[in-house]
Amino acid sequence: MNYLKTQYLYLFFICIFLFPPNTHAEFVNTNGEAIDKPFTDLLKWQFSKNKTLVNKINTSSEWREVIKNNANNYTIWIGHSTFIIKTEFGTVLTDPVFSQRASPFSFAGPERLIDPAIQINELPKIDYITISHNHYDHLDIKSLVLLSKRFPDAIFLVPMGDKKLLDKNNIPNVIEFNWWDEVKQGELLFTFTPVQHWSARGLFDKNKSLWGGWFFKTPSTTFFHAGDSGYSKDFKLINKKLGGPDVAFIPIGAYDPEWFMSASHMNPEEAIQASNDLGAKINYAMHWGTFVLTSEDTLEPPQRIRAESLRLKKSNFKIVMPGQVSFFIN
Repeated sequence: MNYLKTQYLYLFFICIFLFPPNTHAEFVNTNGEAIDKPFTDLLKWQFSKNKTLVNKINTSSEWREVIKNNANNYTIWIGHSTFIIKTEFGTVLTDPVFSQRASPFSFAGPERLIDPAIQINELPKIDYITISHNHYDHLDIKSLVLLSKRFPDAIFLVPMGDKKLLDKNNIPNVIEFNWWDEVKQGELLFTFTPVQHWSARGLFDKNKSLWGGWFFKTPSTTFFHAGDSGYSKDFKLINKKLGGPDVAFIPIGAYDPEWFMSASHMNPEEAIQASNDLGAKINYAMHWGTFVLTSEDTLEPPQRIRAESLRLKKSNFKIVMPGQVSFFIN
């Protein structure tokens, strides 16, 4: 496929699947507003952006020994927003994306810079799968079908409006959530929280399903996975209602140009402020280094996290490699 055709297909993907035509919004953010940028802003960004400097990030294979030994109380970043969170009370897999493109197409749309650190057939037993919203870089239906086949007893936790997509693909054990809904599964308590974002998978479904973060707790540890979010008062509200998590997973990328992206995606400094608002003890960076979605250089987000952490004299925001193992209980 020649370069010009590829560029046209990519622009088509952005225009139609990331910024579809306006439709009546079923869901809005907690500020009462729906994120709805005009098409002219999209064109302004596309025709004014500088070339993004793309560098691949390093990956680790240290996960192999941990999974082989059936250890507990660890997390592993697989890439983008996908984490294994293994506790002694069950194992959670967040926003699993194992496909090569975050796209409805196999030939166009954002392509992975790195392979998943762990493939589906290498995963430990997965008990729970959380989905934050239905964008293609967070809800990868091909991956969900494969996961359901490998782990037929796994329970899928999805936002309001997304269950029908999983039902259509014959995925069982699906529970649908509105904001602040909660369900207890064994010793894990899951709560779906608001964050500031939006949803769409096609031409006419913008904001027809919900988006959010997942707060879940075991008898010993609390976790929060923010999914995908702009900076908002929601993080303080989560802390007020549920307390500060022991471990948080916070997006740090896809923010440039900020005049266009800030409502939907936090920059690194805002990510640190969000973790402060949450009262999180340990934070793991995500949503960077896997797909080129916006204009910042691929290595810029962790560089800015480190610089801001140094300025604030804080060390609780962790930048890890895909495949690297982090134990949250020693």
